Amino acid sequence: MYPWFISIYTENVNTERKNFIVIDESFVCLNCGVKNPKSGTSCRNHCRNCLFSLHVDEKIPGDRMSKCGKLMKPLYALFDSKKGYMIAHKCACGKISLNKAEKDDNIDLITKLLNSNPLLAGKHEKFRRKNFRKK
Repeated sequence: MYPWFISIYTENVNTERKNFIVIDESFVCLNCGVKNPKSGTSCRNHCRNCLFSLHVDEKIPGDRMSKCGKLMKPLYALFDSKKGYMIAHKCACGKISLNKAEKDDNIDLITKLLNSNPLLAGKHEKFRRKNFRKK
């Protein structure tokens, strides 16, 4: 009935999705070849063995819109008061992203990443006892 009314309010509406898209899939790591199972609690986005990730998301986690597709190297780990321990990854294209550490991640590599972050150096033993199951 009032098309002008509708167009006024819809032409400036941003329809771009901004929320997290949940994708929890198993995958084989392109860096080390280890099969990674589904997380079961969140979305696994890095290898539990070598901690490498793949640049598949562009703007929001789970969008799978990146045209890059290159490996993302783990740089360091840090602590987020709401999400827990996070791993920073850097892609060959320059993108840096933070990913939540999973309980079955390689504790030895996480420890090295924690030690490479000067803000967390020496505090990794508490992290190991609290956040990781014994294998």
